[in-house]
Amino acid sequence: MKRHLIAGTFLSIMMSSPATADWNFSGPPNANAFIQNGNMTLELQCDRVRFAPAGYEDAEDIVSKQGLSFRFMKNGSTEVGAFQAGSINSEISIADNYPVEVRFFDRGDFEFVLDQIAKNAVLNLSMVDQDITYGIFTLKGSSAAVRSLRTACNSGTSASQSPSVEVPEGIVYCGGGAVQRVIEYAIVGEPGDQWDAIVTVNGETVRAMTSYSFFGNSQTPAGFQVALLGEDRSEFLVFSDGARNWIELGDYTYDQCN
Repeated sequence: MKRHLIAGTFLSIMMSSPATADWNFSGPPNANAFIQNGNMTLELQCDRVRFAPAGYEDAEDIVSKQGLSFRFMKNGSTEVGAFQAGSINSEISIADNYPVEVRFFDRGDFEFVLDQIAKNAVLNLSMVDQDITYGIFTLKGSSAAVRSLRTACNSGTSASQSPSVEVPEGIVYCGGGAVQRVIEYAIVGEPGDQWDAIVTVNGETVRAMTSYSFFGNSQTPAGFQVALLGEDRSEFLVFSDGARNWIELGDYTYDQCN
């Protein structure tokens, strides 16, 4: 781990200012605390952090460097704590085509980050060991949002804390190039039910709703079967054309592999 508290360190942050929106909480089944502004989002889940920076190139930079520094300030200039996420203490990847996802190996590290977010005024997400900032967020309202998140996660009502639903065996989709995933899905309810499908990605299952129309007035591409709209806001497009079966998730394609 690489976490520490700092007393009286002053930062000079040029050409950046905190996002002005307050923190919010979204309850189960996918409990999360989050803050958004026009072009950035920071989301805390039960066991991970997701950060969508202003540009996709920043997300690629964080993942390629395998590092993200969480710098906590009690005001706009005084840094009082920090945590450096890297390959030694976390898994850093791009999730669902854009947000950077940080999954901590040690629960204590994640709790440290939550504690610091809850009690400080500003969070600066920056390049490890350099004063290059990816995003700055106000922590106004974060204490209540983190408290609600912990309550939901500890109650076991959040999907990320609930036992996985076993997906019936069927077509397995693999590949993706830069973002490797193994995907399965099953229709488990009647069309019209809110959550009538389940999707498993790399062993983690989420509920989804089905849509058999292709995004309103857009022309339906050849082979389109169904869209699976995950409760975590993921979108899986299922195709079958002749002998080929595949799923499209963002910019990535996953072909049948069983």
